[in-house]
Amino acid sequence: MTTQEILDGVGQFTSFDKQLFEKHTVRKSLTKNEVLLNEGEICQSFYYILSGSFSQFQTQDIDEIIIDLHTENEWMFNQQSLTAQAPSTTTIKAFSKSTILELSLSNFHCLCAQSQSFLQFGKILNQSANRTFLFDNSLKPNEKYNYINKVKPQLTTVFPVKMIASYLKIAPETLSRVRANY
Repeated sequence: MTTQEILDGVGQFTSFDKQLFEKHTVRKSLTKNEVLLNEGEICQSFYYILSGSFSQFQTQDIDEIIIDLHTENEWMFNQQSLTAQAPSTTTIKAFSKSTILELSLSNFHCLCAQSQSFLQFGKILNQSANRTFLFDNSLKPNEKYNYINKVKPQLTTVFPVKMIASYLKIAPETLSRVRANY
């Protein structure tokens, strides 16, 4: 994915904006199970997934409760921690070998100071609206599964049933039945 394609997913940017973005982002490689953000740390960056996949989860006793699943060509961050600059209530961990672009909050502010175009990044802060819809208690298990197949179809090929079930807040057995009827 090129810088232009990444920025086109956010809004309209000039070639000068593209150069600024490239100057202010850092490419990083992560190994499988490498932690990007620990619970209790303050999220200081936006991350764009160039390749690989990530899970965002809370730990309860010995269980990992999946809060979000991320795959390539999407933005990822802990919204509450980043916007409030408060300790994260979740961990973000690489599910597979991955490559990301990191845009630190301080570099984001520099970009906004140099070009108002970067204010369009406000769009990516609204991604949580999808999660609110997904976890509206009125959705049945098959409706939740249909929704992720429509919005993020790659989740079903990248992550195991147990993780997807946790993400959808349904039992793995229920998800297996839903998938059998899909």
